[in-house]
This record gives sequence, C-alpha cells and structure tokens, in this order.
Amino acid sequence: MNKFSSQTLAEGLEEFYRLNPQITDPSTQSEEFSNILKAHDVGHVIYACDTGMRDELKILPMFWWSSECSFSAYLTMKNSPAVDVMYKDMISEKGELNLILSIIKALPLVFLDLILIWIKTRKRRKLLPFLDYQCIFASPTR
Repeated sequence: MNKFSSQTLAEGLEEFYRLNPQITDPSTQSEEFSNILKAHDVGHVIYACDTGMRDELKILPMFWWSSECSFSAYLTMKNSPAVDVMYKDMISEKGELNLILSIIKALPLVFLDLILIWIKTRKRRKLLPFLDYQCIFASPTR
C-alpha cells in the first residue's frame, strides 16, 4: 500500500480488493459480517497495511487507538458468530500450525511497530469512524 497516495478512500478500497483477490468478498457475507469485514478492509487502506501477518497483527491496536472501534467495541464484535468466518478463513488459507508460526515470527517486529504507533497516536482526540466508514469515502487516503 502506498502511504503517500492521493486516491480517495473509495478508490483505495477498490484497489485493495483488486490487488487482494484471495480475501473474503464482503458482498458474499451476511449484512452484519459484511459491514465489519469492510470496515476492517477500509482500515487496511487508511493505515496502509497489507494482508501479511505483521500488518494484520498491527491493525487491531491501530483501530483501538485511532478509531471509534475501541477495545471494548472490538470485544463485543468479536463475540459475533460472523467474525468466526474471518478466523476460519485465515486458518484454512495458512493451516493452523503455519498460522501460529507466522504469528510467532511476526510478533517481535509488531511489538516495535506498535510502540512507535502508540507514541504517534496516544494524544489523538479525533477518532476515525469504524462501522460508519462511508462518510469518509471521498476523503484522500493520506
């Protein structure tokens, strides 16, 4: 993902889906899960994260610190049966052992990344929308 792109969020999301055909298409899911999944995918564009394990592990704390998706909101959404689909997709794509090994391999770098991200975002007061992401579709991604 290009951190210095001049695309709108909608254009960036369209490009994200074009470059990542392996991810779950939100339009094939229930409305509840589709909205959560698309909000997660919008985060990939906003935070310039790819779909590798390192960025996947970073994206949740980034949401918690800079969007309306607080940790407690995440815990509520996580209990939704629809979210299990995302985790099952990851396991079926990588295999359980490979998934665990890729998490362990990425964690040291993720911890360093998160410390730097927290330092940059800890005083942030204006939170990005999470489930109401459509209101920022026309915004530039940088």
